[in-house]
Amino acid sequence: MANIYDQLESRILLLDGGFGTMVQQYGLAEEDYRGERFREWPSLLKGCNDLLALTRPEAVREIHVKYLQAGADIIETDSFNANAVSLADYGLETYAYEISRAAAAAARSAADEFTARNPQKPRFVAGSMGPTNRTASMSADVGNPAAREVTFAQLAEAYTDQARGLLDGGADILLVETIFDTLNAKAALYAIDALAEKLGRTIPVMASGTLADASGRTLSGQTVEAFCTSLSHARLLSLGLNCAYGAKQLLPYLERLAETAPFRISAHPNAGLPNVMGGYDETPEMFAEDVGEYMRRGLVNIVGGCCGTTPAHIFELSKIACNYAPRPLPAPRRVTTLSGLEPLRIAPETNFVNVGERINVAGSAKFARLIREGNYEEALSVARAQVDAGAQIVDVCMDDGMIDGVEAMRTFLNLMASEPEIARVPTMIDSSKWEVLAAGLEVTQGKAVVNSISLKEGEAEFLRRAREIHRFGAAAVVMLFDERGQADTCERKIEVASRAYRLLTDAGFPAEDIIFDPNVLAVATGIPEHDGYAKAFIDATRWIKENLPHAKVSGGVSNLSFAFRGNNAVREAMHSAFLYHAIRAGMDMGIVNPQLVKIYSEIEPELLQRVEDVILCCRADAAERLTEYAQQVRATAQTEPQAPDAWRAGTLAERIDYAMLKGVADFIEQDALEGYEALGTPMAVIDTLLMPAMERVGTLFGEGKMFLPQVVKTARVMKRAVAALTPYIELGSAQSPQHNAGKVLIATVKGDVHDIGKNIVAVVMACNGYEIKDLGVMVESQRIVDEAVAWGADCICLSGLITPSLDEMTHVCEELERRALRLPVIIGGATTSDLHTAVKIAPVYSGLVIHSPNASRNSQILAQLLGPDGRLYADKVRADQQALRSDYQRAERTRNLIPIVEVRKACKDIPAHEPVVPLHPGRMVFPDFDIADAEPYIDWSF
Repeated sequence: MANIYDQLESRILLLDGGFGTMVQQYGLAEEDYRGERFREWPSLLKGCNDLLALTRPEAVREIHVKYLQAGADIIETDSFNANAVSLADYGLETYAYEISRAAAAAARSAADEFTARNPQKPRFVAGSMGPTNRTASMSADVGNPAAREVTFAQLAEAYTDQARGLLDGGADILLVETIFDTLNAKAALYAIDALAEKLGRTIPVMASGTLADASGRTLSGQTVEAFCTSLSHARLLSLGLNCAYGAKQLLPYLERLAETAPFRISAHPNAGLPNVMGGYDETPEMFAEDVGEYMRRGLVNIVGGCCGTTPAHIFELSKIACNYAPRPLPAPRRVTTLSGLEPLRIAPETNFVNVGERINVAGSAKFARLIREGNYEEALSVARAQVDAGAQIVDVCMDDGMIDGVEAMRTFLNLMASEPEIARVPTMIDSSKWEVLAAGLEVTQGKAVVNSISLKEGEAEFLRRAREIHRFGAAAVVMLFDERGQADTCERKIEVASRAYRLLTDAGFPAEDIIFDPNVLAVATGIPEHDGYAKAFIDATRWIKENLPHAKVSGGVSNLSFAFRGNNAVREAMHSAFLYHAIRAGMDMGIVNPQLVKIYSEIEPELLQRVEDVILCCRADAAERLTEYAQQVRATAQTEPQAPDAWRAGTLAERIDYAMLKGVADFIEQDALEGYEALGTPMAVIDTLLMPAMERVGTLFGEGKMFLPQVVKTARVMKRAVAALTPYIELGSAQSPQHNAGKVLIATVKGDVHDIGKNIVAVVMACNGYEIKDLGVMVESQRIVDEAVAWGADCICLSGLITPSLDEMTHVCEELERRALRLPVIIGGATTSDLHTAVKIAPVYSGLVIHSPNASRNSQILAQLLGPDGRLYADKVRADQQALRSDYQRAERTRNLIPIVEVRKACKDIPAHEPVVPLHPGRMVFPDFDIADAEPYIDWSF
């Protein structure tokens, strides 16, 4: 049998088209579905297309033959609903295995016939496994959001039976398709993986999702990227999208999938969107033109059709598929990525990932009480507050002697899934009981983190649990325990971590899904053996990051300051200093209460010194000195009246800076208005008071002295300040003669949810007479261009805060260029610059791309660009950008060149009279001398 992997290396393979579309053309009646065998069946059977594999096998085979004649390389079995869950609607659930086997056998017979005719074009059978008619992630009862109409175990059992039938019937591949709920798909993949292990064979698996509406999300709410992340654990033959959309509408989402997926990409869209009668109007030629764009862009490895497509549609694809190369399988990225409804990448640019700790019955007395009382609705508000405060992962723990952990975990996670503002972030399922962890995994559609496993019960149990976690599609926190107990010294932590890493990676567990917790233990307890615990954590973290590639490090920070409970001033300083040093050592994430973390640079110097003496174990009496200081702080707090608003005595600039830095919004409106009175214009307040404070926050974040929850609080303060100033911006505009200065479309690019700067810019431009169309955040490049063209925009403004946004801005300009448009584009946002715009973005676009450094500049740029001297202005921008590019290219060419004098300095034993030979301008070496020998001694910064 030909190897499908080899075929995919050399060409784009064709999947067949809509099976149901072809069945409709036969005009089958109830008696055709029943046949002789089911003539007396008590339920109506018309519409159960899967049953035709038993009652009309000749029609099923005939459809396969038509698609094979059209050029299909892969044909799907007539088994989309041949599972016990779906067939229960007809009372046929006990026939699931038999139907699946018969469906695969019919397709196998047809495929083998065509392969025999032309062995150079082997044909393959994909066992179709639909999503069932139930959803495991959502409740069908709006009054009971925790209820589910099907469980993970029921789905896994049904899919196991179906997969077994398809394989026994001769399927080469299993195709889990039309996935509208990722948890259903995870159950299918779980079942297939377990079956493969039992059979001792590899089963090629394709998976294909379907998007629900114009939001570009699955029905269960996941973005394309989150969907991909949730299935990233499976060794898939391909991942793709099908149904719901026509080929043209599917394109931007397919691009997103191709950018994200580590797998080959498949696509089988509908023949356009349904018409008012539910039919599909795209002709085979129209369909092939749109799908051909996938191939032209190098996005796909497998293409075919879904609803409304026929052999004629596949035949048109067969004419062009040979003209294009398949999408190359990308190199593994090895980036730790988790998901809720949205993805979370844990990469160096993330700085530090905050895990919200208050949804833990051991960490919050309030939360524990609410769970014990069964008051889940109010308990959800605790989770919501954690996400609102900036938690990027939520830690859910139900370990309490008075709580049924399995039931509480299942119920709470089901309720969380019904709250999009909570469910958008990944979940850390936290328990010391395996059955509670498993219950959490069975109801989580995203890629979660299990907290935790360890070696304390031996290698066999450790690996068994790790295999199961991976089969569920989760990452794992590995606590540094083993059979000898907790690793407390740095040496023991290294010993256990290296052993666990070797065991896991040898067993196939992805290194990027290993999150070590080296155990944050209490320091300054008065017990000398505890003095080195914090330093041991930091040193072990540094070793793990340097020696165990791709693994991550986490920890529960509040444990550190256990000895100082009740003294928040000291605890805050301890947590902040510890985080500062641990993050610098490589700590990626941690369970942290943002309310107990100060800004590192704001810690009182003497307190910081004593805290760091403890954390870094600098002196023998460090614990005693910190305890002495803590007692003074407590005494001061008890004897001196507190003045929480003392900062209000500062200057206006100092007050605004403090409010932004601390995230205090109580007075920001009145301070912003005071600034307006003093400076005369609202934009002066934004540009001279608010933006500098925001930039300071960004600098501290970049230096690791603030982390995301604190930045989120700053953003809220900024929004309130701008909201207070907006009426005055509008008032100033109303007092000036207004005219329609032009139409400006503005958007935050895909992958970026930041909108503060964009919203300020939009208000300012609107008040200067420009008509604004704001597309919001996370906007696809294709949609930006489509909307700009349809609306007749005069200019496009692109906003972004994070570094990946720069690439997305380039994609927008590439899309404009592809369509031969020349709309001017203004680039703005925290990571943008004149240099980057000139070097990276402007060269891909024949139109004008201009960088705007601040909120007030856009209107000035537009006035010049759209005014009578617009051509002269454009010429100047292009000339300035060319100069920047030339300077940059010159600097790059000379970056690694070594001046002759430095070569002589580095190689003192070479006689000064020896000649030097120029290789190219600026770089010279001595004859018969290998410059590589000198490199260790040469300062390359010259």
